[in-house]
Amino acid sequence: MNGARIRTMLPTDIDGVLQVELNCFAVPWSRVAFENEINDNDLAHYLVLEAGDRIIGYAGMWMILDEAHVTNIAVISGYRRQGLGERLLLALIGQARQLGAVSMTLEVRPSNTAAQVLYRKLGFENRGIRRQYYSDTKEDAIIMWRDGLDTDGADPLAKA
Repeated sequence: MNGARIRTMLPTDIDGVLQVELNCFAVPWSRVAFENEINDNDLAHYLVLEAGDRIIGYAGMWMILDEAHVTNIAVISGYRRQGLGERLLLALIGQARQLGAVSMTLEVRPSNTAAQVLYRKLGFENRGIRRQYYSDTKEDAIIMWRDGLDTDGADPLAKA
């Protein structure tokens, strides 16, 4: 979808982001959680994906020293499989690089094979398992890392 744009999340975006959460996750984050992230967490950096005036996706990370930890990435069901999740993650990688990150990590459900394919395409590798990580199903999480953000050059796909 060429008309979609990515920008920094604002406090006024929380209602739209909550709609994405409800569409995408069995255990969505709360309004208070997002308010805390946007207003009070200096480590947090969030982006929204818009189609027209509607928020159709978002992504977030925490910058901890020189590591970026992806907290969330989601695109609502009607807009998936159009490369929008990839655009969001590439934007997050670019932002992490600008903020001085040398590596990025995330967790993904073993059952979310589509996300794993995307993450591997963008240079992430499996590094471990968090047992019973997801509270709704007690499913484990695969821990994935991408190193070398500081040496990839300008192209986020350089390691892919």
